[in-house]
Amino acid sequence: MPTSSISYLWRDKEVPKGFRSGISLHSHTNQSQETLDFLANFGNQFPVMRPLLARLERRSEAVHGVRINYAASYWTPPMTPKLAFDLESKQIEKLDLAPMVSITDHDTINAPMLLRTVPSARRIPVSVEWSAPYGSMQSFHLGIHNLPSARATEWMKIFTDLTSHPNDARLSEVLAALDQEPNVLVVFNHPMWDLYLIGKEKHEFLVNEFLQKNGAFIHALELNGLRNWDENRQVRRLAAQWNMLLISGGDRHGVEPNANVNLTNATSFTEFVHEIRRQKLSNVLFMPQYAEPWKHRILQSAVDAVRHYPEFPQGSRTWDERVYHPDRNGVVRPLSELWPNGAPPRVMSAVIAMVQMMGRGLVSGGLRYAWSESHELRLALGEHDG
Repeated sequence: MPTSSISYLWRDKEVPKGFRSGISLHSHTNQSQETLDFLANFGNQFPVMRPLLARLERRSEAVHGVRINYAASYWTPPMTPKLAFDLESKQIEKLDLAPMVSITDHDTINAPMLLRTVPSARRIPVSVEWSAPYGSMQSFHLGIHNLPSARATEWMKIFTDLTSHPNDARLSEVLAALDQEPNVLVVFNHPMWDLYLIGKEKHEFLVNEFLQKNGAFIHALELNGLRNWDENRQVRRLAAQWNMLLISGGDRHGVEPNANVNLTNATSFTEFVHEIRRQKLSNVLFMPQYAEPWKHRILQSAVDAVRHYPEFPQGSRTWDERVYHPDRNGVVRPLSELWPNGAPPRVMSAVIAMVQMMGRGLVSGGLRYAWSESHELRLALGEHDG
């Protein structure tokens, strides 16, 4: 019988004392390519923004000869693999726990492979967030943790091939094969997030259909540190429905450490995987940042994405070094290399400045108060679901 415990550090500071280690799962580095499709959807969802985006699109094509292509563009989080590893480790160390960090960039294992050359991070698991295609509508994001080092590149080729040639039967075969790897952990990340905006009912139908076919190969459902209280309550109910384990997953993209971790007495990541898969035991701890209003945290994550970091390595310092778009020849390059005058258009600079201002000082504090979710803190993740 799966046993998932959920604790909140702002309620009980003593919870970590009963454990030896803390596990950071699901976080991103500058090796992760994040889609810009959301900008087009943002304009469709919020009509007031559509004219501004349309103006930028027209100007780009008329003045620079480049048609904005959201689907072919992407941005990368600001933190390098080493900075991200240290950020997650230090948060856990402050709990007087031994840290273990599993970084899961989108569809690449570059970060853990790079980190394995650093003495302090050489034991990091080889992990990835795979965008696994399902049906004709969407993909599901699966956290694949602790791939066998000798075959990790081979597994990535399998994932890439299936992503390029979607096939539901083949997906089930691949998940069954992963399940046969005794030290691999497969997590269904943010399962209740309608990421592709296909509609709540259709999304929930596909989630349940997917679990009906493949639930035996999925080892846990994620409580996501960047999703809201209500959605995580839905995940908790989904886990009860399918008799599945719950696990943490911070989904950090900015510079705030993961908002939840797993607590364990395991002394290695492989031992932790066995605790999840064999003992079916998971202890999730939500950190104080999760108690902040969700809308404020999303805004802060957006601010982190466009902030200037002069202390970071070259290529990660300014927002336009971290956003990529095809040039007029179709070659994907950083925006900083595409500006005709060496600087972004004034309209775009104004938009970025506005976002940055919203994350500062009194404006940020006022929004935090306006978005207060104190009633959510009382309900937490389902003690009074009703």
